[in-house]
Amino acid sequence: MTPVAAGSGERLNRFLARRGVASRRAADQLIAAGRVRVNGEVAPVGARVDINTDTVVVDGAPVAAKPATAVTLALNKPPGVLTTMSDPQRRRTVRDLVTDIPGLVPIGRLDSDSRGLLLLTSDGDLAHRVAHPRHGVHKTYRVTTESSLSDAQLARLFDDVMLDDGPARALEVHRVGDAVVDVVMGEGRKRLVRRLFAAVGNGVVDLCRTRVGPIELGDLREGETRPLDDREVAALRGAETAPRT
Repeated sequence: MTPVAAGSGERLNRFLARRGVASRRAADQLIAAGRVRVNGEVAPVGARVDINTDTVVVDGAPVAAKPATAVTLALNKPPGVLTTMSDPQRRRTVRDLVTDIPGLVPIGRLDSDSRGLLLLTSDGDLAHRVAHPRHGVHKTYRVTTESSLSDAQLARLFDDVMLDDGPARALEVHRVGDAVVDVVMGEGRKRLVRRLFAAVGNGVVDLCRTRVGPIELGDLREGETRPLDDREVAALRGAETAPRT
């Protein structure tokens, strides 16, 4: 039996992601490179598989038909730690802070000089669901700026501020102090919050992510992790993504 490009069954990239082999995007790259075989034949991009009858192999290693129990962790990332599982320059990464779990990957990114809540999971499908810009899972940041924030600057955060990679705006802004605000964003482009504040005329001196969808940082200590329970994972999968007004 050979994989089919359409019809019944599960998409091959999703099959691989749910088993912690790679994210869906990375799985497509593996497939396109001819590194994935189904029933002994090189699988085409867009293939579907039947977990009850098909055998999937990646780089010669069989992939289990049933997904392993996925693990999802919340990490309080310290500043100076890279959001990656490996670094050719041997700088400190989030891998140094978590248990060695097969297939564990960060969900999205948090800049090296930023801190706070970072989710990691061995469920590639969940990682795709939360991180992909199309879904726009809301993220909350506590931002401390170089100087006091004026009401005019806060108002501008709601406008479509034009950055070098397109417009950006905050969904919600709550003043905490003269130079401290909580900001809700619906996307996670590289250094987006810092660039947005710079564009309205105020630099960021500290940025801490306090919430991703329904998951809060809470009192988790810097550098420590905790596993999400089934209820939290289910809430994360169903996180509201519609823009707030």
